[in-house]
Amino acid sequence: MSWDIVIGLEVHVELSTRSKIFCGCPTDFGAAPNTQCCPICIGMPGALPVLNEKVLEYAVKAGLALDCEIQRNNQFDRKHYFYPDLPKAYQNSQLYLPYCKDGHVDLTLSSGETKRIRIRGIHMEEDAGKLIHSPAGDCTYLDYNRGCVPLIEIVSQPDMCSAEEAVAYVSHIKSTLEYLEVSDCQMQEGSLRADVNLSVKPGGSEELGTRTEMKNLNSFRAIERAIAFEAERHIAILEDGGAVKQETRRWDDNKGQSFAMRSKENAQDYRYFPDPDLPPLVVEDAFIERLRANLPEFAAAKAARFVAECGLNPTDAATITADKTIAALFEDTAALAKSAKEVSAWMLGDMMYHMSDRGMDSGALQIKPAAFAAFVGAVTDGQINRTAGKKVFEYVFDGGDDVAGYIAEHGLLQISDDGAIGAAVDKVLAANEKAVAEYREGKTKAFGFLVGQVMKDLQGKGNPGQINAMLKEKLEEV
Repeated sequence: MSWDIVIGLEVHVELSTRSKIFCGCPTDFGAAPNTQCCPICIGMPGALPVLNEKVLEYAVKAGLALDCEIQRNNQFDRKHYFYPDLPKAYQNSQLYLPYCKDGHVDLTLSSGETKRIRIRGIHMEEDAGKLIHSPAGDCTYLDYNRGCVPLIEIVSQPDMCSAEEAVAYVSHIKSTLEYLEVSDCQMQEGSLRADVNLSVKPGGSEELGTRTEMKNLNSFRAIERAIAFEAERHIAILEDGGAVKQETRRWDDNKGQSFAMRSKENAQDYRYFPDPDLPPLVVEDAFIERLRANLPEFAAAKAARFVAECGLNPTDAATITADKTIAALFEDTAALAKSAKEVSAWMLGDMMYHMSDRGMDSGALQIKPAAFAAFVGAVTDGQINRTAGKKVFEYVFDGGDDVAGYIAEHGLLQISDDGAIGAAVDKVLAANEKAVAEYREGKTKAFGFLVGQVMKDLQGKGNPGQINAMLKEKLEEV
């Protein structure tokens, strides 16, 4: 029997305001526990919250960027639940009148297909504190620094049917919010995390199955693995004649499994009601239009421009613009360099390799655009070949800025002298008679071997084009 997977996501994003949503406490990540709280954060009796206007601004910008309709009239509600990370026993959120509804994200999948994922709504809320469980398992510590940090929760419709679509959707949201500069979206720090709501149903059926929710997934890999595991778990239960329980589950990335936490609550279980301490919000048209007029150029538009202006292919342009920092580095370097395509090639090749090899994200890049452009010029002008270029690029990657000096100091200038190359070719042909004979018998792989030997004799500095041409000329002599 075939099964269809149905996925909806709730993406929680911490906004990068300097102070919290309802008080003036700072929001710095990594501060000592319980040093960034006040009576409002921890819900002391009589403490009155006041909305941070910057939170509303950032939230509305996110809604506009995701093609949502901004609700002019909205309000905060109290969502009640009893858990140690929420000392006042309720969370300020928005249920009845959220500020944002009916948006969408258009995804381009690996197949080339375009798919629209609808956004049901976005609401503002406060984050909860953090529980730190003792390794010994005998106690739990409470850190309320994160309590009252501003969040937006982006709730999709159940329009996704694969892990690829879910990851692409979260990646699009992450990129969009980074371009807006409303969140740092550091998933490893919890600034962006996703709850996955998943169900399965018989192939082609219109009736949705029972869903489960996996909480607080904070990496693309975790989202992908959790969806694969949970879908298989649902299918196994149903094919065995059982029934899936509606519940909230915890994903353990180390074990690659999900575990039941509690039965899944519905809205009525939280006993929502309008918060009496926070008056209803009226968002004026002028405020919305001012923010709309100042939205940045987003990844898709920037990629299209790079294709039109720089001659990049659409796939390379999409990869470069997916990350705001990398897109800016490309644009700044291409403006100074002789070849934008050459900049793109080194970014997508050696730069991405070094980032992956060192476990770096784009925020740690030290490349200076002027040095990068000078390096590209050295390659395109034939001052260095690509073998030497790899060594020079690593110098640029590490923040080096004197490209010409580095090339001279390390003796990396390309050898283009016909006499020197001819002498090396003659030497290699004389020392490798077997390979010469094999090439003349039609075994073309021998040619690559001979090129490598000439390059080795020239200490990797020979001009590849000249080496190839001269070798062919000599080998074709009778």
